[in-house]
Amino acid sequence: MSLSINDLQKDTLFLLDGTPHQVLEVHHKKMARQGATLEVKCRNLISKTNITRTFFPSDKFEYAEIDKKEMVFLYHHREEYWFVGIGNKSDRVKIARKDIDDVADYLLPNTEVVVEYFNNTVIGVRIPIKVDMEVIEAPPSIKGNTVSSGTKQVVVASGMSVKTPLFIQKGDVIRINTQKGEYVERVQKAGI
Repeated sequence: MSLSINDLQKDTLFLLDGTPHQVLEVHHKKMARQGATLEVKCRNLISKTNITRTFFPSDKFEYAEIDKKEMVFLYHHREEYWFVGIGNKSDRVKIARKDIDDVADYLLPNTEVVVEYFNNTVIGVRIPIKVDMEVIEAPPSIKGNTVSSGTKQVVVASGMSVKTPLFIQKGDVIRINTQKGEYVERVQKAGI
């Protein structure tokens, strides 16, 4: 399917120089005595780099065919992350950490994900927008310690460090926004 510059909107997947890209931002520009142009900030889904390009009305693109497969995260060993297909235990995939570095800290065993392929090559893993994780390490909160913003750094089950309010304790289950890497709410209090 052919795309014109009018079809390039946020989150559109298209081929640029033979590699899949995802549109992050779009800005229409009109210069005097020149035709309208479209400035697009996009992400190369293979190299994970962001670029900004200017396109003209005559430019045409192809839609990027991205295959998606629902899978479950099993475990990681060193720098390898293993996934298994839902309903098909023989369908296993090994992905290097460098290929999923942006989501690796949010993966816990039995987390359902969507593995994305382009030309039978893994290009990414999509995870839920919010995940629940247990706090395994939290410094004690000292009464009256609110001179600063009233937050502290805690470590969750995946080993990631998250800034939370002072009332969060070891053993609490908290919800984390995976797009921003921020604390959202306490889901379960320790010992309950």
